[in-house]
Amino acid sequence: MPPFHTGRRAAAAIVTAALLVPLAACSGGGGDTAKDNGGGSGSTTKLTVLAAASLTDVLQKASAVYEKEHPGTKVTFSFAGSQELAAQVKQGAPADALVTADTKTMDGLKADTGAPTVIAKNRLVIATGKGNPKKVGALKDLADSKLKVVLAAPEVPVGRYSKKVLDAQKLTVKPVSQEPNVRAVLSKVELGEADAGIVYKTDAATAPTKVDAVDIPDAQNAVASYPAATLKSSQHAAAAAGFVKWLSTPEAQKLLQDAGFQKP
Repeated sequence: MPPFHTGRRAAAAIVTAALLVPLAACSGGGGDTAKDNGGGSGSTTKLTVLAAASLTDVLQKASAVYEKEHPGTKVTFSFAGSQELAAQVKQGAPADALVTADTKTMDGLKADTGAPTVIAKNRLVIATGKGNPKKVGALKDLADSKLKVVLAAPEVPVGRYSKKVLDAQKLTVKPVSQEPNVRAVLSKVELGEADAGIVYKTDAATAPTKVDAVDIPDAQNAVASYPAATLKSSQHAAAAAGFVKWLSTPEAQKLLQDAGFQKP
């Protein structure tokens, strides 16, 4: 074959290869982008909700109901004391929504959240060992120096509520420990490391075989409000707003009230 034809064919092959490279790159890039953006019928939106520890049981049940009603949405939770959740938000932790156990904590995050909505309320009780072996009957009994009492730390909503009700009765209680959230208080009583502790009514109800709950009269009690809000940093703003809105629906409210929470 003449050299002229051989050279022309080689040049044509080089040009063809050069054209195919960017086309292949565009094809591969387009597929990755669609996947990253959650495109396609099989995509899943993953919501992360920061929630007060006292909501642990009920929100886990609620998420199962929500996911069934909203195919393609997966809800995961990070439970902790409200003060810990606030710190996570301020530090820029990736999350989509927030539910605290008090309005004070939520109000301190106005720059980071959408408009909050109160989804439930709660009240305090005194948790004791099963059978109430120390015969605790009222708040005044917690001032007995012989009684091992555990409370939440004062910066935790339940700790702040506890201090409020004790101060109102002019009672001085010296706890053997101050815990980072209400579930830690409950655990101390469950394990027998404390004779009594102040927790939310709903928390005591999660351990009926391990603790007894001594009611605190309404006139001496405190009401805890639970506001929920979207986070402005959310990468799934519409889905986050949808979940927060759902928490106020009759179905979600029934789950909360069945767990012992009061109407908002």
